[in-house]
Amino acid sequence: MSILITKMNGEQEPFHESKLERSLAHAGASQDIRRGIVDHIVAEIRDGMTTQEIYEHAFELLRQREKDPVAARYSVKRAVLELGPSGFPFEQFIAEIFKTMEYTDVETGVAAQGKCAPHEVDVMAVHAGKKVAAEVKFHNSLGIKTDLKVALYVRARFDDLKSADAKIDEGWLITNTRFTRNAARFGNCTGMNLLGWDYPRGRGLEVLINRAGVHPITALTSLTAEQKRYLLKKNLVLCRQLELDGESLRSYGVRNDDHENVRNEVRELCRLHSEMTEAPLPSTIDSYEQHT
Repeated sequence: MSILITKMNGEQEPFHESKLERSLAHAGASQDIRRGIVDHIVAEIRDGMTTQEIYEHAFELLRQREKDPVAARYSVKRAVLELGPSGFPFEQFIAEIFKTMEYTDVETGVAAQGKCAPHEVDVMAVHAGKKVAAEVKFHNSLGIKTDLKVALYVRARFDDLKSADAKIDEGWLITNTRFTRNAARFGNCTGMNLLGWDYPRGRGLEVLINRAGVHPITALTSLTAEQKRYLLKKNLVLCRQLELDGESLRSYGVRNDDHENVRNEVRELCRLHSEMTEAPLPSTIDSYEQHT
């Protein structure tokens, strides 16, 4: 009989060794280490164990057995959650991703007048001569999805802005978790661009973060929770934004003995990857069926 584990939304599903091993491989763990971690987890797995418990155990084993950047990459989904509890740091995070991918005139919290009503746009930017507006939906739990109701009202806002002086050319709905099936279908049908954790398939937010090296500072295992909160208050959301000289690190509250660990992790984790996607952001022109 299969062992049932509990997801963050309360649903249960069978535990699959292959799924855990794929997630470890995706983070860059070597074959021997990920096999050892999977065997360790399998020996302790029990009915009802939560995915959070499994993640925390695997993460600690990675920290002990692999170099820091591997554990940090494995934790990136949770690291994005740690940008909360408010959505503002996540909006800044998305804005910094836009900048990294050569969008210009990037602003957050922009007041814009539609034809029928005023709006506040979470992120506004320009790319290839087009004015882009993004609605950014942050969720504090991985079990919460962005649903059809949200997609409908965001589409209505974009339509109002497109028909007014704001002259929005392209609308984006971006979330740190997932879309419901109906929300994804609606976005694809209406030509609204959607970007979720794993949507579009193979080109979602997780892929963009890893390929572009735009990891949140909350992913760094060499910093304490207090140091991360301090940096977020200073509007530093990407690890590549950190100054790595001794004076700056001390100002972040990092002890001299820890400077080299922080430098090494930042350099390894945040480097640009050779497989960087050609397009700055993925388009949802492809059919919904190809991405679900």
